[in-house]
Amino acid sequence: MGPPGSGKGTQAQHFVETRGWSHLSTGELFRTNLSQGTALGTLARSFMDKGSYVPDEVTIGMVRERLTQIPRATRIIFDGFPRTVPQTAALTSLLAESGRRLEAVVLMEVPREQLLSRLGARVTCAACQTVYSLAVRPPKVPGVCDRCGGVVAGTTRSDESPEIILRRLEVYEEQTAPVASHYDSLGLVRRVDGSGTMSDVTARLAAAFA
Repeated sequence: MGPPGSGKGTQAQHFVETRGWSHLSTGELFRTNLSQGTALGTLARSFMDKGSYVPDEVTIGMVRERLTQIPRATRIIFDGFPRTVPQTAALTSLLAESGRRLEAVVLMEVPREQLLSRLGARVTCAACQTVYSLAVRPPKVPGVCDRCGGVVAGTTRSDESPEIILRRLEVYEEQTAPVASHYDSLGLVRRVDGSGTMSDVTARLAAAFA
């Protein structure tokens, strides 16, 4: 967990590549549907373009479907779910359905000014929707996606205009910060300083995941 721009997706991908875990990112699933022009993508865009969350029932259904595609023995990093208190109950049910359990909730904490700087420097591959931070993790070749070779330069996200960025941070404080408080009351939260270089944060997360 963490606010927009805290580096959740970037760090999750590192552990996928180094430990063989599965990254279940609702944001990536939404963006994939957007690029494919699906009904879900069209519905998601109407909320994302305003900086709002996609309705719980849509998100929960999407996560349930994705869980069926991941082998039961594979460890999962959830990114962007649960985002609301009602989604915490849904996650408990979904995990029970698939014979899994919640190990921990890692909360990435980053000063607001750093979040604004990072969010203002993010771009997305036009082909596969991979997100890059020009400030923290740019493509290895400028303008070229590391994953698929698609065009990255100039492809900014529709939900990251200055006004929408501020709104997304407000929505996080209103709807997702209470989720962290809920899990904190259960003794599941592990706080990690998400500021600094990518390698510094990776080291802190590795300790939190231990």
